[in-house]
Amino acid sequence: MAVKKQFASFEELIQGSELPLLVDFYAPWCGPCQIMAGILEQVSPKVQDKAQIVKINTDNYPALATEYRISALPTMVIFKNGQPVDRIEGVLTADQLYDRLNAWV
Repeated sequence: MAVKKQFASFEELIQGSELPLLVDFYAPWCGPCQIMAGILEQVSPKVQDKAQIVKINTDNYPALATEYRISALPTMVIFKNGQPVDRIEGVLTADQLYDRLNAWV
């Protein structure tokens, strides 16, 4: 299951993950983000032991959105060993997202 996170330090979040971490940067007013939320719910059980999925509301964390150059929503960034390794902008099918994420597990 994708988790909506609030955190003191984004660095702690990404550095503390032993598994690849898919961060879904979204906004509640974004229609495509709502579509992607359902797709993340489909993919999450398939990768639950291999990757972690976290949702971050860019309205609540605008500095993060700026730091990671989030200019389109939804944007998903896959982190591995604390570093961004892949970036996905827009809506993908569940199979496409699974394939992209599975490449890093």
